[in-house]
Amino acid sequence: MHILFIGDIVGKPGREAIKRFLKPLQEKHQIDVTIANGENAAAGKGLTKEIADELYANGIEFLTMGNHVWDQRDIMNFIDRESRLIRPANYPVGAPGQGHGFIRTKGKKIGVLNLSGRVFLPSLDDPFSGAIRWINQIKQETSIIIVDFHAEATSEKVAMGWFLDGKVSAVIGTHTHIQTADARLLDQGTAYITDVGMTGPRDSVLGVKKEIIINRFLTQLPAKFELANGPIQLNAVVLDIDEETGKARRIEAIQVTGEK
Repeated sequence: MHILFIGDIVGKPGREAIKRFLKPLQEKHQIDVTIANGENAAAGKGLTKEIADELYANGIEFLTMGNHVWDQRDIMNFIDRESRLIRPANYPVGAPGQGHGFIRTKGKKIGVLNLSGRVFLPSLDDPFSGAIRWINQIKQETSIIIVDFHAEATSEKVAMGWFLDGKVSAVIGTHTHIQTADARLLDQGTAYITDVGMTGPRDSVLGVKKEIIINRFLTQLPAKFELANGPIQLNAVVLDIDEETGKARRIEAIQVTGEK
């Protein structure tokens, strides 16, 4: 089974990259299922129903989120009834939405689990001990499990990869927007990458106009963030998963760029 996981979609430039690059990628790699992190899809922060529907219409079948999940108030109007959208599972009990979900393809179920790190991010419930509990629930329905670990610290992401090695099909890092050069298969058959990278404006600082961020470093003054223009990019990984065992056979990092 071939699964495409797309990194954080950042605003309108990221959505344009999905429109332009996704279908050719799906055809080239014979993709069965496409998953993406959508937490920055609405002007760089959060997600709305209209934008979620746009992403689905352009070929994304399932969306994960992160620390910006609540930034658009509209999310409260649809997250509870949207089965194709999940938020980090380690939000405290009572938070709207679900932390894991399922996709069906080729007669098989794929489980997707969303987790948030706690280093340099809001202190949510423990993602490590919680992961085992949620994975055990998912395994009652499928052996194919993809984890989106939305975290800041490289050490926390790497630790989660080793912790879940052999327990899930893939641990995919999101949040830091720069694709890392460490895509690999771990010892027990779990595919891993520290960060899949962002989908959005290429010539930017994590999606924001570079001049704004440079000036902020120079002056230490607050500034309103604006998304950059210019060339766009799509960052993703292609996973080849054994449908019976749920173990990964291959992970390949992908970066596609082009003019807006």
